[in-house]
Amino acid sequence: MTTRQVLGVFLALAAVTLQQPADLLKDFCRIFGHQTAVIDRTLYIDGGFVNYNPLSQHPLNDTNTALLYADVDIINYDGMPTVYDNLTKPADAPDVNGGILWSDSVNKMLYLYGGEFSQGSPANLSIWTYDALYHQWSPMKPDATQKNIQRASYGAGVALQDRAAGFYYGGWLSNASVPAWGSLPPMALSGLLEYDMLQNSWTNSTGPDTVGRAEGVMVYIPSSEGMLVYFGGVKTPYSNGTVVGQPMDEILLYDISGSKWYTQKATGQVPEQRRRFCAGVTWAQDYSSYNIYFYGGLSIAEGPGFDDVYILTLPSFRWIKWYPVAPGPGYPHHSMSCTVIDGAQMIVMGGTYPNSTDCDVPKVIGMHNMYLGKQNPQNAIWARFRPNITTYQVPTEIISVIGGSPTGGATTKTPANGFDDRDLEIFFQRVYTAPTRQPTRAIPTSTEPPSTSAKSTPVGAIVGGVVGGVCGVSAAAVILYCCWRRKKSAPTEAEEEMKESELPELDAFAAGPEQPSRRSELHGSLLVELEGDTAMKMSPSSHPILSDDAISPATSQRRSATSTFS
Repeated sequence: MTTRQVLGVFLALAAVTLQQPADLLKDFCRIFGHQTAVIDRTLYIDGGFVNYNPLSQHPLNDTNTALLYADVDIINYDGMPTVYDNLTKPADAPDVNGGILWSDSVNKMLYLYGGEFSQGSPANLSIWTYDALYHQWSPMKPDATQKNIQRASYGAGVALQDRAAGFYYGGWLSNASVPAWGSLPPMALSGLLEYDMLQNSWTNSTGPDTVGRAEGVMVYIPSSEGMLVYFGGVKTPYSNGTVVGQPMDEILLYDISGSKWYTQKATGQVPEQRRRFCAGVTWAQDYSSYNIYFYGGLSIAEGPGFDDVYILTLPSFRWIKWYPVAPGPGYPHHSMSCTVIDGAQMIVMGGTYPNSTDCDVPKVIGMHNMYLGKQNPQNAIWARFRPNITTYQVPTEIISVIGGSPTGGATTKTPANGFDDRDLEIFFQRVYTAPTRQPTRAIPTSTEPPSTSAKSTPVGAIVGGVVGGVCGVSAAAVILYCCWRRKKSAPTEAEEEMKESELPELDAFAAGPEQPSRRSELHGSLLVELEGDTAMKMSPSSHPILSDDAISPATSQRRSATSTFS
């Protein structure tokens, strides 16, 4: 080994030491398969997969080990809630994709159920809670009713605040979610789980039939004594396990008080069958219509999926295509989350794009905002988030189908071919007024979101760590160099003639290659001002996607072995 080679080893080691670990937010490209929930206007984002920039250099899906959050009242310069990554999540808390966060907004608690482990063997089922007051994770002690409950993934779930209950329908059992599953193929469940957050107890009920279903969505509406509405996804109606699409005109409803399932046929602009889309629900001020908005999704068979928005309005059970209004390739993606804020806006976050290598708006961490009532000066569907919009107005596209006005007054309240069960007609004539629930623990009169400075690493510690690391590498290189010199009997003439000026400057080399500057821009589109609000007038598909060509290293040390859904 020559002197140049020895110094080369030293400089390379020093350069590696000086490389900063990648940052989940600064080097963000995509997030998908995650779960979200809201407490006190703070949006929490847990688990799923993350990709880093550029995808060509980092093609694998990294497991998101962080609990991110965004206060919807803190808006950044790009018009979306600012996302923070400074909360502690213990190493033994599950990092899963395809699970659900049930929120108890009264007691300020999150409950994590279900999901798949992207690496290693799945752990035994346990419900983990996150205390939003004290920012602590902890597992719940298993109740006797949990004995026959297993961890499902990519099912459909919703939390009910008046009952402090979480519901979960269908989902997959597989070797990624159930210990000792072995080589058995994945199995879709047909039952409905109910979790009592206060009693830590489970109820496992039958579904509408014995058919297993997964990858659809379920929402709650305050009709009758409370109803669950499910649609989309896939099902396994055959004994050989063949997977087919759940018809989008077949809507499944569950009357909570009567513990009974119903099926209703929907008409109108029925969407194509799909899975792994996301949805949210809101309703007119007079409860004359309940309007479910859903976005995107993955094709049942091979294909890139969808970049569109549909509305299912109840009780008329009419489908309305809302977006896009013009043809175009769009940016089909799936495995995103939809979170309705104040019934008026819906944050569509993340997703993965099968036919594109573009990153998903890195400046705002993959957030897109949908105005459910288009309540902005430009009457736009996609526009910056506005915290002061706290009431819902029915948009003209729904009014043109069911009548009424922005505040309600729908005149069409029955399906085109009538109700498939007369009970449903009676249910939709009732409005459920939820009782006020009191917390079961002491709650401060005013709660604050997680501090944006919490868990920040002191600059001195960073500098000290870097300097210490360089010193350690330097010492190792010096020892290596001395050993080599001792073993070498005599230098060659060429080596004697090598001058100090021929060696590279240490500081310049150790700093690593210069990183290109970060830039973000709309795909061939414009940003226009909406009387102080920025609306995103999008590309040919009118979709709010930004490209970002910044280079960034992969960050997670716990990397998944394969890119499962991309």
